[in-house]
Parts: sequence; C-alpha cells; structure tokens
Amino acid sequence: MESLKNIVFDFGGVLIDWNPIYLYRDIFDTEEEMNHFLENVCRYDWNILQDAGRSLTEGTRILQAQHPEYREEIAMYYGSWDKMLGGTIEENVKLIKPLKEKYKVYGLTNWSAETIPIAMERYDFFKDLSGMVVSGAEKVIKPDPRLYHILLERYEIQAEESLFIDDNYANIETAQQLGFQTIHLVDDANLEEILKAKAIL
Repeated sequence: MESLKNIVFDFGGVLIDWNPIYLYRDIFDTEEEMNHFLENVCRYDWNILQDAGRSLTEGTRILQAQHPEYREEIAMYYGSWDKMLGGTIEENVKLIKPLKEKYKVYGLTNWSAETIPIAMERYDFFKDLSGMVVSGAEKVIKPDPRLYHILLERYEIQAEESLFIDDNYANIETAQQLGFQTIHLVDDANLEEILKAKAIL
C-alpha cells in the first residue's frame, strides 16, 4: 500500500465500546425485560435518527408518546447516555499514535452531535486525530456516500490514498465503491496483526 496516506476510523465498535446494555442492565429486573425494551422500544433504527441529526429532545418525545408505559426508561436513554460508554477498545486505540507517525488519522462516525462531546471529553485519543466527520452534525449517516464525500472534501484527501476501518459491512461496501482501501473489523479480528500483515504498521 505504497500510496496510502490516510487512516480513517469508525468509532463505535472499533475505538469505543458503546452499548445501551451497560445502562439498562441496572434498570430492568431481568435480562428478558431489558432485551424486550431494547429490541422493541429504544431500537437501533430509532437511535440512528438521532445520529442522522434529529435532536435528542425530539427523539425522546416521539418515542415517549408511542410507548408511554416506558416514559421514564426512554428518558434515561439520553439522560444517562454516558453510562452506555464502556471505555475505549484499547487494543485498537493504542495503534493511533504509531499510525500518526506515517499517516494522517481521521474519524468518520455515525454519532449524535449532542453526545459526541461527552465521548470527546472522556477519551484522550480524539486529540490525536487530524480531523473527524460526525453524522449528526452533517445530518447524513453512513452508508450514505455523501458523508464520505464530506470527509474527502473537507480534509482534501483522496479515497484511493485512504484506508477505512469499520465494523459494519454496509459501511465498508460504500467505502469500497468510492475507492477506499478497507478493513472490515469482524469479531475476534486483531487489527494490529492485520495492519502489520499489510505492511501498514
């Protein structure tokens, strides 16, 4: 990969361990109740609308109207959002500094513009990034190619000279279509070993 100049990281599942279970396992009496709530009330497709730019207040209000019996539990989703942060995925975060010695390092994430400052304040690796694009601020989410184009244009980088790392294959597919080099980070994959095998690290 002689032409490689940039490394682009997704955040959730790659650099940051975020999971609503960390909050709600202490709220519900049983795992079954918690799973029902997360699968049928505060669902992924509801949360992603906040990542796409809808305000947390509006998202919460709409869901509470649909599920008044869970009004308090829904309010906790963003009211206690910081408790969903399980920490950094250190085996990947530790690679940022050595990668910085050879490449520019960026972030491209589906994340609410209102909650990303909480993560930025908590985790030091953000200061090592050359820049990042957050879906909630741009009001467009991966895998929409428009979000990738914002990254490329804002930082004046080329897709062909960039490696994109994400745990979501749909996001990887868009990156490949745009010409990015990619790593799909599946469960149990060792990113450090993959980067060394590709002579990137």
